[in-house]
Amino acid sequence: MKTKQKSSILLQISKFITPIIIGFIVILSIGFLMKEGLRLKFWSLVTAYFFPPLGKESVIPTGVALDIDPLIMALSIAFVDIVVALFLLWNYDLAKKIPFVGKFMIKVENIGKTSSDKYSWIKPLRFIGIVLFVIVPFQGSGGLVGSILGRLFGMKPFNTFLAISIGAITGCLIIAYFTDAIKSVLIQNFLIGIFLIIILLIVGLMVLIYKKGKNSNKKKWRQNHKNPISDKDCTINLLII
Repeated sequence: MKTKQKSSILLQISKFITPIIIGFIVILSIGFLMKEGLRLKFWSLVTAYFFPPLGKESVIPTGVALDIDPLIMALSIAFVDIVVALFLLWNYDLAKKIPFVGKFMIKVENIGKTSSDKYSWIKPLRFIGIVLFVIVPFQGSGGLVGSILGRLFGMKPFNTFLAISIGAITGCLIIAYFTDAIKSVLIQNFLIGIFLIIILLIVGLMVLIYKKGKNSNKKKWRQNHKNPISDKDCTINLLII
């Protein structure tokens, strides 16, 4: 009995430590294989990826702009998402007890449990939905939130992990090579490059305005439904008029 308990504890410890050790070893190794001038930049960007509001949509383009190879930058950030997904695959309940991370996980779970449009579109698509969610380059669309939603929507842990892995690799590669293409255009024709960047900024601003408008409309709708006017109030208002 004691032997079984010991082996169970050791297994849990190894599941907790293994993803962290793998993550550190791989990222450190990639950095040491780079030129000395790029090494610290690479490690700084990978570290920055763990802190919001920075996401793959900002970290990867910055890395490519600093002359880090697009393939290395993309796969490194995708690897971080995969390691996070692996950690949650083995330690989901334990992760909810970690300060800050746990609170964020509970917040995402609460949003997912409501009828919020933010994540509801993923549920009917399940595997494909998680893949698409992780591909989309918006804040909070990485391995952490993807793992929470997969569990919340009743997906098998391995299927969630696989969906996140596919989405992370695909999304990061698209961002990296799209950034590299714009960088090449800027070098060859500066004006065309600036024009493309302006278009992207305008599109991004339009999406942001649309999302803010949609959220404000939702808040108004919720407020109206939280405080519905009763028949009695209507009668009183009519009498006053």
